[in-house]
Amino acid sequence: MSSYVPLWCKSNFSFLEGASHPDELVEEAQRLGLSALALTDRDGLYGVVRAHVKARELGLHLIVGSQVTVTDGSAIVLLVQDRTGYANLCRLITVGRRRSPKGKSAVGWDEICRHASGLIALWGGELSLIVSETDCEEVAGDLRDAFDDRIYAMVARHRRAEEAAQEKRLRRRAPCYGFPLAAATEVLYHTPARRSLQDVLTAIRHGVTVATAGRRLKPNAEHDLKSPFAFGALFSDDPSAVARTTEIAERCVFSLAEIRYRYPSEQLPDGTTSAERLRRLTFEGARHRYGESVPPEVMRQLEKELKLIEALDYPGYFLTMWEIVKFCRARGVLCQGRGSAANSAVCYCLGITAIDPVRMDLLFERFISQERAEPPDIDLDIQHNRREEVIQHVYEKYGRERAAMTANVIRYRARSAARDVGKALGLAETSLDRLAKFLSHHEEMTPLALRDAGFDPEAPIHGHFLKLAREILDFPRHLSIHPGGFLLGHEPVHDIVPIENATMPGRTVIQWDKQDLEDLGLFKVDLLGLGGLTQLDLCLRLLKEHRNIDLSMATIPPEDPETFKMICRADTVGVFQIESRAQMAMLPRLRPKSFYDLVIEISIVRPGPITGGMVHPYLRRRRGEEAVDYPHPTLIPVLEKTLGVPLFQEQVMKLAVIAADYTPGEADQLRRDMAAWQRTGRMERHRERLLSRMRAKGIAPEFAERVFQQIK
Repeated sequence: MSSYVPLWCKSNFSFLEGASHPDELVEEAQRLGLSALALTDRDGLYGVVRAHVKARELGLHLIVGSQVTVTDGSAIVLLVQDRTGYANLCRLITVGRRRSPKGKSAVGWDEICRHASGLIALWGGELSLIVSETDCEEVAGDLRDAFDDRIYAMVARHRRAEEAAQEKRLRRRAPCYGFPLAAATEVLYHTPARRSLQDVLTAIRHGVTVATAGRRLKPNAEHDLKSPFAFGALFSDDPSAVARTTEIAERCVFSLAEIRYRYPSEQLPDGTTSAERLRRLTFEGARHRYGESVPPEVMRQLEKELKLIEALDYPGYFLTMWEIVKFCRARGVLCQGRGSAANSAVCYCLGITAIDPVRMDLLFERFISQERAEPPDIDLDIQHNRREEVIQHVYEKYGRERAAMTANVIRYRARSAARDVGKALGLAETSLDRLAKFLSHHEEMTPLALRDAGFDPEAPIHGHFLKLAREILDFPRHLSIHPGGFLLGHEPVHDIVPIENATMPGRTVIQWDKQDLEDLGLFKVDLLGLGGLTQLDLCLRLLKEHRNIDLSMATIPPEDPETFKMICRADTVGVFQIESRAQMAMLPRLRPKSFYDLVIEISIVRPGPITGGMVHPYLRRRRGEEAVDYPHPTLIPVLEKTLGVPLFQEQVMKLAVIAADYTPGEADQLRRDMAAWQRTGRMERHRERLLSRMRAKGIAPEFAERVFQQIK
């Protein structure tokens, strides 16, 4: 049986409609021996990056598309041919989303025609005008003029009685308009086993129970991703329509890998380049930080960083962050860069961060590395009561076309799954509320939890409830907005990804989240609100007003004895970073006496050092109850500050470089795999290399194993 290409597939990013993850559809397509698959979620490109990543991994051709809703209530499927078509689809979806209430979208036929270049149209399915009893001659003529030979009449079959009359109308009209026929099924799940979940999603979307949903539910399980044999059998009377699916797929040559993103360069009226301006500002800042005589080791580090920043074409990003910090300081808004940006001497000299990475011996490759060749990520904390000023400044500077906030996908967790699925199945809401109280945020529902809440896991309805509540976990529920992540573009952002309105007035949000941006190598600017900075700003103002003491963040005494006495007593309620119960329990044991002690305090109360068995050895050595020793003389510079016990990720990275011959870039990949090991399972590939090379250098196997357990 000849193959085909599914051209009308919806994932669970057609919110509360599709019942499979994008990567599940791609994996199933590859398993079935299909060469390509089109992802056409409803009015959005929310899931295409996840599908793209999986398709690239499996060698499958992913076609980008969307089912677009029209203002008359009908719909049309659009597939991307080339880069121009991709930009047009993003713009079209943006137009529909920006004019509509949150969660809705609609465009006019004239707008579809204006954005037709580079797109292929598939006109058919139960929501299309061409199969309806309504006259569609005028619309068909406009579409034919706009799309030329890039429009097809889509014959959709799902073994439903009403489809016979619809197909008859389509086959009668298509030759009149010159539209070739293409076969399709509306794919809503990768396996028929998800049919029940799709019913529940439909009920949730319409706010009804499955029992009362009626004709809103699909009448059968024919919306699965079909094998070539099954699809061929379904359209055995029209093999040419099946063959045409492959022809259409071959015309769609666009890939998300083609997106060549450029960070917006600053406007330089004097004719200098961004790189030249960044270099000048960096060395001006270095003289401000270190005095006129900048230490040679700092100059070497700055030259090393600037060379890499220029090679990777990142100067514009650093200039943007510098400009935002400059705006904050001019307006008296407290701000502070954090995260891996603290490892950069350039960030320190630009005033973005406050920690000298050269003096602290921090590894720059954690921030940027040649091997990773991914955009840097600078998080800027801003006093939370004035963050909106900074956000609006970014909008004003770059315009709504070139600045939009990153999405945050709200997903089903145990409690929300229990409530929504149970309600859709008609279970008592009081019982569901009681069950939700037995579940933690990330915990999977268990038969024991059901029984504790008064349900009977052996009863068919409750067993079905348990199965569906587990299946829906991690499904996207709706789109929210990232706390402060901006995507800024050299070209209009709506040529890269669709933009829609956020719930909050004055905000717009793109359809991708932080992970999507990372996967495509796009820059994100994080402007995060921090209540601690707001309190600090208030304290500084009160000191000035009542005691005439003029302090700034830079001039706060770093080693005030009375402050550290309070810290050692765990008198830290309301003190950012050291106010949790775990931190307050550790403070009297560690007894910090310096700023670096606080760094250790904050780092030691984490799963890594605890599970790696590093906490108690460090405390015993700090109290003099255990001798300080090192597993190998070459590791003394790495472990000296923490008494021979590795506590920080930077130490693990340096340990990998010295003891296991990693390059700095490979060591950073090790750090990234540490953060994502539970999701990706990538840590095991480091195990043998780390352990074998440490043993080869004379490092005790017990120490090597403890380090691996800590980073894992």
